[in-house]
Amino acid sequence: MIAADTSSLIAFFAGERAPDTEQIAQALQGGQIAIPPVVLTEVLSDATCFAQLVPVVSHWPQLDITQDYWLRAAKIRAILLEKKLAAKIPDTLIAQSCIDHDVALITRDADFRHFAKYCGLKLA
Repeated sequence: MIAADTSSLIAFFAGERAPDTEQIAQALQGGQIAIPPVVLTEVLSDATCFAQLVPVVSHWPQLDITQDYWLRAAKIRAILLEKKLAAKIPDTLIAQSCIDHDVALITRDADFRHFAKYCGLKLA
């Protein structure tokens, strides 16, 4: 399995061709895509495309929230904030979902590199 971040999914659905959107296409073709709950919420928050995307993404496996998820998320965010690095709450929750499930993340958001360097997130 491999997870996709909101930024990459938005580009994918917009038809953009880039390394991250190609990774999503390959993962979809191989039945290997998974979606963190926060990404599902972010992607479906656009009212203009909600009805079009629900039938598509609602069938994708979601990365379940595990026991003590919120505590671990707080811990990795604290690690980055102590180092004066970007650690937005949605990004933290996405990273923690992927870390918990040992799943790499497809993303174009450079802030995730901090989670990879200091917290164990795998980037695709």
